[in-house]
Amino acid sequence: MPPWVRVTSLALTLLGLTVSAYLTFEHYSASETLACPDTGAVSCLRVTTSEYSRFLGIPVALLGLLFFVVVTVLCLPAAWRSTSPLVSGARLAAVVGGVAFVLYLVWAELFLIDAICLWCTVVHAITIVLFAIITLDIAFHPPDPA
Repeated sequence: MPPWVRVTSLALTLLGLTVSAYLTFEHYSASETLACPDTGAVSCLRVTTSEYSRFLGIPVALLGLLFFVVVTVLCLPAAWRSTSPLVSGARLAAVVGGVAFVLYLVWAELFLIDAICLWCTVVHAITIVLFAIITLDIAFHPPDPA
């Protein structure tokens, strides 16, 4: 596996963890310091306080934070060195689930909320790039079956 895959995936997970932590903090502080323009089409406040900012009663920001905690662990150097197909399978399952949730959230932003959250878009982009890196790595370097 090329070394850039490990380094890039870990850097992206840490960035996603940071942005998700910020959004989680904003959620629990009533979004009073949310740094985002409110221009109509771009309104983080409208997105992060909408009825779609919770999924099954859990704040989406917190779900994002938990997602990046899990994916960060799965992208640590020790996890990349693991020969267990369970680790690579869990990493792939996590990013597939992440992209599925991103698609739902983008759909909600565009068609239900009618506003885009820039911070959320950063999280969405990171998730999609992680998905691309991890799936391409598996495609070109499949794990050895144990």
